[in-house]
Amino acid sequence: MKFSNYWPDYLREHSKPATRAMHYIQTVFGGAAILGSIATQDWLFLVAILVVIFIWALAAHKLVEGNRPAAATHPFWWSVVNDLRMLAHFATGTLGRELEKAGVTQAK
Repeated sequence: MKFSNYWPDYLREHSKPATRAMHYIQTVFGGAAILGSIATQDWLFLVAILVVIFIWALAAHKLVEGNRPAAATHPFWWSVVNDLRMLAHFATGTLGRELEKAGVTQAK
């Protein structure tokens, strides 16, 4: 599979609103923590935050979605880019359209 074709599969792997919400939290707070650790050159904190982010995503998939994180079956960076893409669509109000195109039914 090519990265350009992965987006619909990614959305189907994040079909539940609670899973997506956990990923939004992970993306915002994890991104801020990563940037902070780079700015302060605190490499131990960087490693720790990456572990926490991974555990958070794993929990979202295992406990809420009931599947394996996409990073387990695809290159890790594909999930990172699509986490950012999903957050951008959510923030701009266009995620519903993307979910529909991917065949994800949304609870009313």
